[in-house]
Amino acid sequence: MLGDNILRDSLAEMKKLLLQSPAVVLVGARQIGKTTLAKELIGQLGKEAIYLDLELPSDKAQLQNPELFLKQHQDKCVILDEVQREKSLFPILRSLIDQHRVSARFILLGSASPELIRDSSESLAGRVAYYQMYPLSLAEVGAEHHDQLWFRGGFPNSFLATDDEQAQQWRNSFIRSYLERDLPMLGLNANPVKLRRLWEIIAYQNGQLLNISSISKSIGLSAPTVRHYLDFMEAAFLIHLVKPYHTNGKKRLVKAPTVYVLDTGVLHSLLDIKSYDKLLGHPVVGGSFENFVLNQLLTKVDASQIYFYRTADGTEMDFVITEGGKPAISIEVKLSSTPSTTKSFTTAKQDLGTTRNYIVAPVLRGYPLTEDVQVVNVAEVMELL
Repeated sequence: MLGDNILRDSLAEMKKLLLQSPAVVLVGARQIGKTTLAKELIGQLGKEAIYLDLELPSDKAQLQNPELFLKQHQDKCVILDEVQREKSLFPILRSLIDQHRVSARFILLGSASPELIRDSSESLAGRVAYYQMYPLSLAEVGAEHHDQLWFRGGFPNSFLATDDEQAQQWRNSFIRSYLERDLPMLGLNANPVKLRRLWEIIAYQNGQLLNISSISKSIGLSAPTVRHYLDFMEAAFLIHLVKPYHTNGKKRLVKAPTVYVLDTGVLHSLLDIKSYDKLLGHPVVGGSFENFVLNQLLTKVDASQIYFYRTADGTEMDFVITEGGKPAISIEVKLSSTPSTTKSFTTAKQDLGTTRNYIVAPVLRGYPLTEDVQVVNVAEVMELL
């Protein structure tokens, strides 16, 4: 089966971090595969492990005296799942690490990002490494599964479902769970109906500039409330904001970020797109393909290095990857088997001064378009990064 043959790229990265650090914080959306990865990792390290899910009362009960419990298991790797629910553990973990500092002592799994990282970094400074886990990538599942990964998305339960209907059912359940249970548990006190409407608007505007004022009018909420909701959704790995890159030139540049649903399968379910054929005929298909490319980039490039470029007069580049704070790679996404350069693309790459310029398109194999522009498919651009 395909599922048995998928080797997560995250495994090698996490193994490296664990061998270097006494604790690793692994963050990512719920049901992305964090627990499976952690358990598989322990199997490879050959170290005995204890797994505690802090959402289960029976597991939480074992930590009534956390210092005593964790000391008794100091030679094992302790995996604490949904650790953001028990942030009081962080000072205790710091003390235990200082008393017995060995690699791979703790794996902390979490579904909320900024707050978890802030709290753990304050308590565990110099003792912990961080890793963000993304949905399955094309490199992990194989280029032959390109269309399936694009349509179903990279959540393992969706991608590996027996058919599209089962995958859709799983994603619909995932969406309901986040709206009715997970986001409230993370501290977001919001009307689930309004929240779903916000998520759907983001899906329809996928890849476009974020206009909070327009969204607030559409769903009848204040702009600060919408911003608060979006902050939570970003922290829970449901959406991703790409910031604009600002050059030192005199051109007027847009200041708003572009917004994407983090997983294309979830995007398609929010839009009620039930088949790959329906996707190809849907108005959002171009934005969906752009989103798919971004999903792949995030598995290879740090999110802080990915920008877009757009001027007030309409010159734009879908993605700009920086190295050392300067533009290094320009990427334009085109859902066409015969893509060509445009005046906007040419002007943008000149403004940015990039020498590695790619047009990512659904082509069988890449080819040079001009001296400094190459047409590539999704798998090829990932190999070139």
